[in-house]
Amino acid sequence: METTEKRQRGRPRAFNGPAETSSVQSLDRALRILAIVAEGSGLSLSEISAQSGLAASTAYRMLTTLENHGMVEFDTSDQLWSIGVETYRMGAAFLRRRKLVDRARIVMQELMERTGETANLGVAEDDCVVFVSQVETHQAIRAFFRPGTRSPFHASGIGKAVLAHLEPERVGTILRKAGLQRFTDRTLSEIPALAHDLAVIKQRGWSVDDEERHPGMRCVAAAIFNEFGEPIGGVSVSGPTVRVTPERLAEIGPMVRSAAAEVTRMIGGAQVG
Repeated sequence: METTEKRQRGRPRAFNGPAETSSVQSLDRALRILAIVAEGSGLSLSEISAQSGLAASTAYRMLTTLENHGMVEFDTSDQLWSIGVETYRMGAAFLRRRKLVDRARIVMQELMERTGETANLGVAEDDCVVFVSQVETHQAIRAFFRPGTRSPFHASGIGKAVLAHLEPERVGTILRKAGLQRFTDRTLSEIPALAHDLAVIKQRGWSVDDEERHPGMRCVAAAIFNEFGEPIGGVSVSGPTVRVTPERLAEIGPMVRSAAAEVTRMIGGAQVG
């Protein structure tokens, strides 16, 4: 009798529900269930079904999908569902990004004032760099990247700074997935040229996007590292080529490298090199 009761609380007696006809509706239901499980401290299937307003079979289908992705966990001993470790990992990623943006702001402000050019903060995603913050220069002609703007790894200063500190196998995987699109006649769209540039970047600690994404604009960048010494993004300075001249690169590069190292320190990261 006890075994039967527990099975009813954690899993339905029969699971032969109809296939979901709308993927958007399924996603909405799954997110609703995830929120319910997150609020509880271990819930039975019947409790989740009641709170979500879904049939037990539908709720179970959503739960098992979430379980497959590590978003929820099922305790077979007490037949209760609880939040999974993957949900924690995603939440921690958000907190890391928020901490990064907040703490980098003062460093970016100082970098903008020292160089006279726009300072940027970008984070590495699976196949690109996403710009998340910017401190604009007061110059009339200046670089501008709206928060959320994406840029390919191979054609951005931050992207190349990140690639330079990854294992060659990882770099190859990223480039095969993202491709090497040519944006200008200066884009490094061939593997040998890009590989040579990455070796130089790793040695000196900062990269240059020399009109490789946008004609007339140069960018100098350096990587930011997490606590494991892994590159997670970077800081950069961007400006028109008439001001960010080849002669100024040797001056700006070390400034950007120092700024990135300071952000790394502020978020508890481990500096590499």
